Amino acid sequence: MYPLNRNRRLRSKQSLRNLIKESSIHPHDFIVPLFIIEGNNLKEEIPSMPNYFRYSLDNVKKEVKQLWSIGVQAVLLFVKVEDSLKDNFGTEAINNNGLMQRAIKEVKNSVPEMTIITDVALDPYSNYGHDGIVKNNKILNDQTNIVLSKMALSHAKAGADIVAPSDMMDGRVLSIRKTLEDNSFHDTGIMSYAVKYASSFYGPFRDALDSKPGFGDKQTYQMDFHNRSEAISEAKSDIEEGADIIMVKPGISYLDILRDLKNEINSPIAIYQVSGEYSMLKAAAKQGWLNHDKVMMEQLVSMKRAGATMIASYFAKDAIKLIS
Repeated sequence: MYPLNRNRRLRSKQSLRNLIKESSIHPHDFIVPLFIIEGNNLKEEIPSMPNYFRYSLDNVKKEVKQLWSIGVQAVLLFVKVEDSLKDNFGTEAINNNGLMQRAIKEVKNSVPEMTIITDVALDPYSNYGHDGIVKNNKILNDQTNIVLSKMALSHAKAGADIVAPSDMMDGRVLSIRKTLEDNSFHDTGIMSYAVKYASSFYGPFRDALDSKPGFGDKQTYQMDFHNRSEAISEAKSDIEEGADIIMVKPGISYLDILRDLKNEINSPIAIYQVSGEYSMLKAAAKQGWLNHDKVMMEQLVSMKRAGATMIASYFAKDAIKLIS
């Protein structure tokens, strides 16, 4: 007797497979990280991130216009701070004429409709390379939150649509939300890196911003990658404190966490396909060991399938070329 149900029937040709496809990638799913540096007419390739660049402000304006033209609707801004401006208190982070603040204004003027998300953390500004104020080799939580709140406010004043605290200090979302509300920035969103693991996938990113920790590591504030249920409490806590979007970071190794969150919360969820994931595929493809485009799309779709509302990815432009 023949089986009545043959699952292969709906796999027989591409048009049928497209018809029943459950997960798809679109240009508006992407958040594109942008690295910004001082100077003029600069576009520096990051050695550990092939075909990814740091831009001076004049060139970041061109890049944002190009991104908008291909369907990207959100960018995530990071700045590489000069060593002379770094200290232990994030002084430059709250400079209203700092590189980040000027970058926000330039992007806003270039493409007013682009959603501007800004990194809120002290590591690019710290002479210790840590995400908070350091005392006796320990990261101070509450004192750091004061600076982060001022930093977020300065970004909102410059025109940021969403501030993204990536530091993992306890209570920083509430502190930032209160500061924004007290200053009438009721519509400025918060995308909290609520579930950010102490991962070894971040190396190339730290090269890009020269933000490696000067001592120790970040395990006293970023999450232990052995843990799963902790992610739910972290996310729910940040939502209660006023977060609008929850971020999971890194990406491909944490799809179980992403799915758990999708099952537990109703807030939009972002996932960050981080620099190590990008660079590994670029290196393997260069050696001919993996098919770059096929593996890239398989990874991106897996994130959507697992429950991501949006994806921060260095592959965005490559992927959009394929899906367009």
